[in-house]
Amino acid sequence: MAKKKIAYTRILLKLSGETLGGRGGFGLDIASAEYIAREVKEAHNLGCEIAIVIGGGNFIRGEKLSQLGIDRPTADSMGMLGTVINALALQSVLERHGLFTRVMSSLAMAEVAEPFIRRRAMRHVEKGRIVVFCAGTGSPYFSTDTAAALRASEIGAEVILKATNVAGVYAADPKTHKHAKLFKEIDPMEMVRRGLKVMDLTAITLSMQNRVPVIVFDVFKKGNLKKLLQGGSVGTKIQ
Repeated sequence: MAKKKIAYTRILLKLSGETLGGRGGFGLDIASAEYIAREVKEAHNLGCEIAIVIGGGNFIRGEKLSQLGIDRPTADSMGMLGTVINALALQSVLERHGLFTRVMSSLAMAEVAEPFIRRRAMRHVEKGRIVVFCAGTGSPYFSTDTAAALRASEIGAEVILKATNVAGVYAADPKTHKHAKLFKEIDPMEMVRRGLKVMDLTAITLSMQNRVPVIVFDVFKKGNLKKLLQGGSVGTKIQ
């Protein structure tokens, strides 16, 4: 595919499980998956190489389960399986939109997903395939945000695009503070100092060490992903 002039030629798109959960944020909402697929296809048509890390919070959250009495490694493993469900659903919808897709898992499950092999993943994106990474890092105690920072660094992504349902990073929760300031850019350490829980500390540190900027943006504002790739001012840049 001939590449047009775009701001980023290889991206890591971080999708939370709630992104596929629809208005209720729980379970699988096919309409939301279809919307995401259309946005991804527009970005792909620009010539952008795309990898995705998917969460599983619309089905299960390991951290919450551990608080209910399930030991943390087991709870986190259950959460990883939720991400696999989302990855397979997203793959099916993306392919229905004409995009060649590969699911790569950090946990061995050869019947439904390829194992994560760095060089193979890079070859897939170079070939124009959408790679959906699931099962987090494959280890407990690590969030899917950390998995996104790790995979972005491994495949040489130029940016992590963290998809949310708000415009970017605010000084306070915009849902409860109507006039909260929206940052156009913020230093990672300033974000930590302010206690803004956009990403966990491990993910922030990893992306910072490997010089991979993060842009937090509202994926549900139609065209935002495409606008970002065309150099538009969208969301908040963390670097």
